[in-house]
Amino acid sequence: MTRAEIVKRIATSTGWSHAVADRAVRSMLAGIRTALRRGDTVTLVGFGTFSAARRKARTVRNPRTGRTVTVTGGRLPRFRPSRELRQAVR
Repeated sequence: MTRAEIVKRIATSTGWSHAVADRAVRSMLAGIRTALRRGDTVTLVGFGTFSAARRKARTVRNPRTGRTVTVTGGRLPRFRPSRELRQAVR
């Protein structure tokens, strides 16, 4: 399902216009993105939790050349589904 399909479903189920539903979805995603950038976690009860996790720097080997390369660490988004979501997918 794409973002456009989500917008269409929201517009249909709520009676909002497509533009209003699109702004709502974009605003929600921007809020999640901003919270993760600050290091906060975002919990949507019944859906799951978004968080930002740190990755350590590590050494890897290039399989083509055999050289070792150091990959810098950083922060990555993580998602942990709720129990309800996991059971719904089963």
